[in-house]
Amino acid sequence: MSRARGEVGARTVRRVVVLTNPAAGIGHAEPAARRAVARLRALGVEVEPQAGRSPEDAVRLAREAAADGVDALAVVGGDGMINLTLQALAGTPVPLGVIPAGTGNDHAREYGLPLGDPEAAADVIAAGRVRDVDLGRITGPDGAVRWYGSVLATGFDSLVTDRANRMRWPRGRMRYNLAILAEFANLRPLPFRITLADGTVIERDLTLAAVGNTRSYGGGMLMCPAAIPDDGLLDLTLVDAMPRLRIARFFPTLFKGTHTTRPEVTTLRTESLRIESPGITAYADGEFIAALPIEVTVQKGALRLLVP
Repeated sequence: MSRARGEVGARTVRRVVVLTNPAAGIGHAEPAARRAVARLRALGVEVEPQAGRSPEDAVRLAREAAADGVDALAVVGGDGMINLTLQALAGTPVPLGVIPAGTGNDHAREYGLPLGDPEAAADVIAAGRVRDVDLGRITGPDGAVRWYGSVLATGFDSLVTDRANRMRWPRGRMRYNLAILAEFANLRPLPFRITLADGTVIERDLTLAAVGNTRSYGGGMLMCPAAIPDDGLLDLTLVDAMPRLRIARFFPTLFKGTHTTRPEVTTLRTESLRIESPGITAYADGEFIAALPIEVTVQKGALRLLVP
């Protein structure tokens, strides 16, 4: 089955701000940025390199670039860095270019962007081929709004991330693996209440609930394998509460996207939803968003993305 595509067009790219998170990809961002900047300049593009000192600083720099009317804002990093720039670019005419240099790179995978090749990623930016894609718009309990581009996670996976963020040792992937083991030992049914755009209310115990604009998170885990990022809909994947042994057998199916055929999994599509579950937080693009409850709405064509 062919996948729907949003509007695709071309624009002239003469001036680009290249925004870097020096910590992205365990230090891979800075060398990737240098290579991409050199390539863009060789192609005759005027480049202004910028480096955010903090997440807040990165958003500020992205907003300034958008207000300045650059031809494109190119971000060097992973999904978390992309998430920061979405807060500045959502709903604006300024297109986003991506030079993948993170650990997960799920946005890059979704849109066929070159991985491990900053020069090829720079070529995509210079070519100026733009695709209009949807974004998820999250409203937290305090009314604050956050945008995301890939998958929003709540439940077991957000509890794992909560625990990993509290840990100070070890560093890197092993910390996340230990957090998975700890949360698996504490696995319990989580009571959810989810209200869809048509008024349907789902109340039951779940292991997790994920809301996808794109298909994958966590470095290729196909949680929402049928999601299309420009169809004006969000894909909702609900995984029922299960015993530990069944969960252990279930999780490997996420990498193939075959979990959706299992009876414990429900998949739905909706334009908006409200998610509630006591004591559970939400993460999107790998970044902390808010404690539940939250409202999530799809915004069709909210982002202009430079694609191959």
